[in-house]
Amino acid sequence: MALKTARVSIGLKSYVAKTRGVAGGRPRIAGHRIRVQDVAMASERMGLSPDEIADEYELTLGEVYAALSYYFDHRAEIRRDIERDRKVVALSKKLHPSKLHAKLRAERA
Repeated sequence: MALKTARVSIGLKSYVAKTRGVAGGRPRIAGHRIRVQDVAMASERMGLSPDEIADEYELTLGEVYAALSYYFDHRAEIRRDIERDRKVVALSKKLHPSKLHAKLRAERA
């Protein structure tokens, strides 16, 4: 079964893609599994510069700026995705507590 990929064109190149079954179908950098939200969080929450993000994820500056541009044009969508992920992580932690954290808490008591 062939995967259907939608590309978002920015200038002469297509940098951002959405493919069902790849990166949860979320917007990602074409040719990579790095999601737009990963680049946005690296920029906003971790304070990394575009150059640092490019080095960290082995991307071109064009790919980083395209991801950031997509993020700024689709901020509500990307923030919803980030919030959904946060809730999934919180639920997972609740349902499957860390045995290490429990052991450390027991040792401190």
